[in-house]
Amino acid sequence: MQTNANAQRDLDTLTALNRDFVASVQKGDVKRLEEIFADDFMVSTPEGSLLNKAEYLKLVAQPVTISGLVAEDVRIRLLGDFAIIHARFNSRRADGKQRRGRYTDNYARRDGTWVAVSAHYHLDHRDG
Repeated sequence: MQTNANAQRDLDTLTALNRDFVASVQKGDVKRLEEIFADDFMVSTPEGSLLNKAEYLKLVAQPVTISGLVAEDVRIRLLGDFAIIHARFNSRRADGKQRRGRYTDNYARRDGTWVAVSAHYHLDHRDG
């Protein structure tokens, strides 16, 4: 059973990991994402692809074509040694058009450390 102090510490850690995840995608910071992701990390993309850690890091390593990426309405659900983060994201494409959507990231505490085990994101239909 978690104490309130432990739960708050976990929420603080997960908040920081979420912030780093988003910032790393915006900056193309593969090194930081390697630290955040579990070895068996998987992500499903708006195009319907299911990518493993290496495949997603290769995608992130490509030149960044979005700007102003921010997370909004972040909700963290702490479920013991598992956590789900739901949020909206907002950014701009290279052509200046708004790009919005939602993401859900799943984290697990492994050997005392929180790591991202899966992610899913989609774009709002009107934004493409």
